[in-house]
Amino acid sequence: MTRTPMLFALVAAAALAGCNKEDHTIVAGGPQEDPSTAVTNNEPVALPPSIQASKSYRCKDNKLVYIDWMSDGTARVKKTREEAGTSVTVGNELKGDAKASTVTYNGESCKA
Repeated sequence: MTRTPMLFALVAAAALAGCNKEDHTIVAGGPQEDPSTAVTNNEPVALPPSIQASKSYRCKDNKLVYIDWMSDGTARVKKTREEAGTSVTVGNELKGDAKASTVTYNGESCKA
């Protein structure tokens, strides 16, 4: 019987020991924002380009290449469907577009 009140006192002491003893000041309006990081309503926010088409291509060396064609004219070339890939501008490294059945990637012809 005498152990129960002593056990409750021990549990209460342990609970109070875990309390945070820092001072907290509660202010109306919340914390102040840093004006250098705040976005104003006057500045438009540029959105990233959207994916227009995602296609897989088989190259002559029997490798698969996955290409996400973006709305801004660039493309993302990937080795697997899951990876993020590398951004490529259509021109030297990649020739073709989303509507073509064949593209050239790193000088190698690939078919859809």
